[in-house]
Amino acid sequence: MSSATPQRPGPGRRPLPESRKRPGRRLPLAGVLRLGRPSDIWFKPALSVIAAVAPPNLLLLALGRLDLAVYTMAGSLCALYAHNRPYAARARVLALVVLGMTSGLAVALLAASLTSSSVILVTVGALLAAAQKAVCDATRLGPPGNVVLTFISSASLFVPQTLGQVPGHLGLALAAGGWAWLVGMAPAPVRPHGPERRATAHALNAAAARVEAHTAGEGEDRARAAAAAAVHAAWQTLLSARAGENRRALERLVVRAEIALAAPADTDPAGLRDWARELRGTAPAPHPADLADDDELLGVDVELAVGRTPLKRRLGSLAPLAARTALGCALAGYASLALGVGRPYWALVTAASLYQANVTLTWSRAVQRVVGNVVGVLAFAALVPLAHLAQAALVLVCLALNFGAEALISRNYWLGTVCVTPMALLITEFAQLQDPGRLMAERLVDTLVGAVVGFTAAVAVTNRRAGDRLEGALTAVEQAREHAARLVAEPRPAARALDAARRALAAALVDLRATADAAAGEWWQRALPQERVVTAEQSGHRTLATTVRRQGLLLDRDANGRAEDVRR
Repeated sequence: MSSATPQRPGPGRRPLPESRKRPGRRLPLAGVLRLGRPSDIWFKPALSVIAAVAPPNLLLLALGRLDLAVYTMAGSLCALYAHNRPYAARARVLALVVLGMTSGLAVALLAASLTSSSVILVTVGALLAAAQKAVCDATRLGPPGNVVLTFISSASLFVPQTLGQVPGHLGLALAAGGWAWLVGMAPAPVRPHGPERRATAHALNAAAARVEAHTAGEGEDRARAAAAAAVHAAWQTLLSARAGENRRALERLVVRAEIALAAPADTDPAGLRDWARELRGTAPAPHPADLADDDELLGVDVELAVGRTPLKRRLGSLAPLAARTALGCALAGYASLALGVGRPYWALVTAASLYQANVTLTWSRAVQRVVGNVVGVLAFAALVPLAHLAQAALVLVCLALNFGAEALISRNYWLGTVCVTPMALLITEFAQLQDPGRLMAERLVDTLVGAVVGFTAAVAVTNRRAGDRLEGALTAVEQAREHAARLVAEPRPAARALDAARRALAAALVDLRATADAAAGEWWQRALPQERVVTAEQSGHRTLATTVRRQGLLLDRDANGRAEDVRR
């Protein structure tokens, strides 16, 4: 991330005002391809996609209609979504994903049946990609985001189609989507509270890491930001879960993580990690001492304190990103057509996959995409002889690549695309076998075209709203801190009001950090008020700690070294 560094004034010169300073810009390479730790639940989407894709594909194989697999896969791939959500919320989200996937497919199939103009089809694909990107980001859908939706709709634009075939093909997608919904909901009877337990455990472990970083005096800012984000995510997860004693017990534990975040010097990290370990499996959630006899500190107060940004406002803030997506995808597709490549949707999807919160992150994703696709093409060359042995072998290889993509992508995006690329190439052979050399050459050309044109569009379409959003986030933190400080100063503040103020300040600090990170990687804007951000964060966290002490909520150690509540 780039940052604004004040220039030292020379003799007879006055320092430039902060609003006129310009940060240096770098396109990072170090660390872009570094592998991270796999996701805690990497196996869930990996197994789910196998369970969702295999039955429809094997059925079509038995019927000799593997050419219809592109439509069933549109529904089957919905099983990749919403694995981090409680089951009550997952049921709604998965249903909406299936409807959204089918809607995009419907537009693509109608366009394909009504026109054969490649320019028009690319334009439709670019507009669909922009809409899918904006809606997925605004609704905070989560991984894999808009890329799978765009892949299906863009590929379907170039499948020969008649108007009379459209209803049947949409029916196949809906049927497979219904099966994917059942696959996504299948673990609910076995571990009905698994997602919210995992979110709570993650918040506890992140808070423990923040305490340990504070004690060691190293990496404290990063650990604090990560813990704040984990606690905020845990609250959002719990708010979407069903009310009941289980949620109440998990809320108490998230309160402990929240307290540790605010007052690390008074916290034993071992106790937090013990509680996180106890959340594994299906045993009842641990019940540390209650914070209060009533619901002052629990449940709905969090939602009331933080509130929700209206969807229309979130969509409005994403306008520059949607414009980048539309322009980049359209130009990438047109460039591919000009070069005579037979599948311009590959360039379009490559461009759509690049766009992240800012230009710097978009550059990193472009590097990852290119490297992953190049290695993936080499993997296709090694796998294609096996896949060509029989159609059954083709289906099984694609299933294995589906699993590999989901198992690896959480370690680094490029590693997952090593499996996604050969899978996408093999899917084109479901209808009939094709020349592997030509497929590989076209994929490499489209990858480079999509990456270069897509990134150029990201640089060309400026996002000057990033600075405005940062100003808004700063103002929100300052107002929340002042409100909490006023309550702390009162002789006998209401416990409910003090707790709501603490949570509102914590949420504002999380939003400030995310907004500052996004703005720091954006180009062509005024210099950012970095000193004001640092000051707001430091004073905000100090106020959080003061609020915790004012409430008398701290974690201490008992005789056995475990964390317990103490009233001070």
